[in-house]
Amino acid sequence: MAPDVLSLWNKSKDLPFGKKLFSAGLCFKAPYFGSISPEFDELRPGRAVVRFANSRKVHNHLGTVHAIACCNAAELAAGTMTEVSIPRSHRWIPVGMTVRYLRKATTDLRAVVEAALPPEADTGDSFEWTIPVSILDTSGNEVVHADITMHVSAKPPRTW
Repeated sequence: MAPDVLSLWNKSKDLPFGKKLFSAGLCFKAPYFGSISPEFDELRPGRAVVRFANSRKVHNHLGTVHAIACCNAAELAAGTMTEVSIPRSHRWIPVGMTVRYLRKATTDLRAVVEAALPPEADTGDSFEWTIPVSILDTSGNEVVHADITMHVSAKPPRTW
């Protein structure tokens, strides 16, 4: 069985360039996330912090960070936090995102997720989990807020 994401994070985070390598590995698995060149700062059940730079490649026509780059970071943070929080017997998929653009993003940014598993997670049944994500500038101001709804369900049994 392949190692789980949390084990990979725990093995790599304290190594030289370990956070960069871990983040690059996730972007290899899901290439679109690489468009923002993210780097994980924290990852544990219930919490994730992903940062990305205010660089030209993520700019909009105003020269500020594009709102969809922020959505990309929000989904990466929420999805990876979900992966390390739910039982390995389960899987997840985002089914909705509500986003509020609160102010212009003119600095490097951090996507911060902090969420406890809902009580339904203990039943073993499918459930919906809405995860709040704050995109913060370097002063700690929230520039974007996203609520991402994940559908979590048991993995189907293997037939081989």
